Amino acid sequence: MSNREPQLPDERSRLRCGHCGNLTRFDVTRTVRSQEFWHADLAGVVEVEETVVLAEEVESIRCRWCSSSDRIEIVPRPEFGGPDREAAGDGGV
Repeated sequence: MSNREPQLPDERSRLRCGHCGNLTRFDVTRTVRSQEFWHADLAGVVEVEETVVLAEEVESIRCRWCSSSDRIEIVPRPEFGGPDREAAGDGGV
């Protein structure tokens, strides 16, 4: 079992379950401290118009398919040189 804190991918990467291969469905539990600008109309209906994340902690990431949480990894997205690039026909030219 790993003691490292779960990480979220950036714009060049994505999550992958190393157990079942899932790339699309994950349960992410996180704690967020934020500041929001709320705008209420005269009827009292509130719309959040701006959110600033002040702090964020990812507590866990779990695969929705197989429920694994200890084999979640971050891999490159295909357009940034990930393993699916050759399968899409982009790798041989």
